[in-house]
Amino acid sequence: MATVACVRAPRERGEDARVDLDERGLFDHGHEIAVEDGWVYVPVTDPEAVPAEYEIVERHVATRRTQRTPADILGFAPTYERLGDVVLLTEDDPERAQQVADAVMTSDLPVRAVLRRASKVSGEHRTREWELLAGEGTETTYREYGCEYRLDVREVYFSPRLATDRHLVAENVIDGERAIDMFAGVGPFAIPFAKRGAEVAGIDLNPAAVSYLRENARRNGVEDRVTAIEGDVRDVVSEFENEADRLVMNLPHSAADFLDTAVRLADAECVIHYYDIQHESDPFGPGKRAIEAAAGRTGYDTTIETRRRVRSYAPHELNVRIDARLRRG
Repeated sequence: MATVACVRAPRERGEDARVDLDERGLFDHGHEIAVEDGWVYVPVTDPEAVPAEYEIVERHVATRRTQRTPADILGFAPTYERLGDVVLLTEDDPERAQQVADAVMTSDLPVRAVLRRASKVSGEHRTREWELLAGEGTETTYREYGCEYRLDVREVYFSPRLATDRHLVAENVIDGERAIDMFAGVGPFAIPFAKRGAEVAGIDLNPAAVSYLRENARRNGVEDRVTAIEGDVRDVVSEFENEADRLVMNLPHSAADFLDTAVRLADAECVIHYYDIQHESDPFGPGKRAIEAAAGRTGYDTTIETRRRVRSYAPHELNVRIDARLRRG
């Protein structure tokens, strides 16, 4: 037995916590999970990196029989990201990337394929190219906070790094709300919104993303509350004008270009979750001013309710979220 840092979660959420921590690379495979008095204790490798919504405790847990990790094979800890049973690498050196990929496949991780990032996100569908280094297939099933998403990393954009922020947004959703995700992807906002009782319209230009959104709505039992629409939100705005109680604008490089459309979608009172990427010297100012200007042109008063730094995006640049409540004056 050893004393290690563990995430303590209610038993009914224990598996979701384990999967989430494992996909973040934080699950300590060297120690056993403990269950006692309705609580699950998931050992973690780096308690400081665990998202704030989890409770960390120290606990005696049994040492697990040896499981080979990529680090055991390589002699160093490689950097990678897990998305379901696919591992994603950002390694620039081709030889080192192949070495890591081979170690991942040889290890005891439940992995089907290893891919290396081969381009930046680009194009109107916000996809990137991936090089297959080991295994086969680029389609995977990813689980996040009790929801399941099927997706193909070559055909759609998806970032598991935003899991915590998506969860924080979804926790604000109220049963019976009408929500619109203006750039819905495979449904990481639409699905949890619908599971909380909202009626959701998810709109996206990418036909592959819309197809996965429909499949994921079925997988999660919310197909009756999710309407998936292929197209540019500016072209379908008239179908949903003045209907939204809640809007998601997760298109951080160009969301400002869609604020006039967002205001048209908003009901007399509406919350907008606006994502932006700005310099660290003023990460919230440009978005705040853009929201207030668009809202003011159509008679809305604006209250900024949340300013959140989601993650570092590049040197001196931050990915941020602004939650703004619009009320028609």
